[in-house]
Amino acid sequence: MSTTVLPETSRAGELTTDTRSTPAGKPPKRRRPVQWLPYVLLAPAIVFELLIHIVPMLTGIWISLVQLTKYFIANWSAAPWAGFRNYSVALDFNQAIGKGLLNSFLVTLAFTVLVVGLSWVFGMAAAVALQRPFRGQGIFRTLFLVPYALPLYAGIIAWKFMFQRDTGAINHILVDQLHLTNNAPFWLIGNNAFVAIVVVAIWRLWPFAFLMLMAGLQSVPAEVYEASAVDGARPFRQWRSITLPMVRSVNVTLVLVMFLWTFNDFNTPYVMFGSTAQPPAADLISFHIYNASFITWNFGSGAAMSVMLLVFLLVVTGAYLLFTNRRSVRA
Repeated sequence: MSTTVLPETSRAGELTTDTRSTPAGKPPKRRRPVQWLPYVLLAPAIVFELLIHIVPMLTGIWISLVQLTKYFIANWSAAPWAGFRNYSVALDFNQAIGKGLLNSFLVTLAFTVLVVGLSWVFGMAAAVALQRPFRGQGIFRTLFLVPYALPLYAGIIAWKFMFQRDTGAINHILVDQLHLTNNAPFWLIGNNAFVAIVVVAIWRLWPFAFLMLMAGLQSVPAEVYEASAVDGARPFRQWRSITLPMVRSVNVTLVLVMFLWTFNDFNTPYVMFGSTAQPPAADLISFHIYNASFITWNFGSGAAMSVMLLVFLLVVTGAYLLFTNRRSVRA
């Protein structure tokens, strides 16, 4: 039995034949529907990122370009245009504002190097010491993580009480118990304030380094250490030739995160020294910018300092990642 294909009539009245053909048994291709679910799930994160980070950052850049003082708080749009005058004043190191910002930057740089370096050393030492199982290992891990688990303000306030000159535990131990000095030193004013804030920052940060490095060391096989011990490698050689290379990726991220956290530290000086009594020896830059903005009511100058701090951290982060990526490629 034969079948015939009937011609189709077009709109113009001409006879046409359907030349489309599909393989036998294969359905015709359908247009793939648009998958909206990933975009819907990402939308809240994008909206909050815009509201919390992007919009305030753009607003801060705009404030840095105007002369926004206490006289224009009620009407921001009436603030006169300043251009880059706020930046030039902040970078004029011959004037009081520029000298203060430079001193704060140098203090913060020294503070960051000491805190990050010593926190990494303490964290690495504790992680290596607790790498192999022994009786009581869980107790030591819990004790080491107590500073990281404590509420931030509660821990800093406790240290503030211990650093009091007459009633603090620090001077009681140094003067009355160990007899290292005859006069109780001041820890919250003068040059000793830098030592106090470094001690508190290390106490807060090193458990985080310990936690990250301890997690990284879990991926190092114990057989590698056993084989190196058979070959005569001592503990320091094992740490240098096995431990450090194996946790290199963890160290790259850890050092960068600790640097950014420490350089932007605001809570520690604010709780220890109050809102207006910060000594010059512990004048961290985040708190310096706060004083320039909310104590003197010169928001334009404070915003300019904040933008310069943002640019500095971006440059340092980019250079650090570029340097570490090149070293990993060479390796």
